[in-house]
Amino acid sequence: MSEGSNRDIKEAGRSRVAVLSSHIVSMASEKDAALAAAAAPVPSDSPTIFDKIINKEIPSNVVYEDDKVLAFRDINPQAPTHIVIIPKVKDGLSGLSKSEERHCEILGRLMYTAKLVAKQEGLDDGFRIVINDGPNGCQSVYHIHVHLLGGRQMNWPPG
Repeated sequence: MSEGSNRDIKEAGRSRVAVLSSHIVSMASEKDAALAAAAAPVPSDSPTIFDKIINKEIPSNVVYEDDKVLAFRDINPQAPTHIVIIPKVKDGLSGLSKSEERHCEILGRLMYTAKLVAKQEGLDDGFRIVINDGPNGCQSVYHIHVHLLGGRQMNWPPG
């Protein structure tokens, strides 16, 4: 890859982080954020705001961390308990639709971590797990992540 191409990719990644940072600060709607993220085409390995959270460049309210995953409170909660669970290494896993057989272990780890965190948070009466995928799924950060929602009665159908 040429030096110019690398520079363009890095700039696109910075643009995406700027769009997403702006989204978080302004608390824009999830739909608007998802559409904005989809409009900024960048490679699936480009840095996201989650990379900055993992690297402790952006503060977060961490509720669980181990060598593979990080769980923190969502800054725009959609329920009394709203926690985001992410893998520390993206490994091309920008969304569930990008998963491959090699990702089975980390996908299982995300689900198991959701169970551990739900117990830690006292969600004994139940909780919901959400994985947004792609623009129509309202995915706004292209680094796979699980939303753990609880502390209130969920409705059906969602969305």
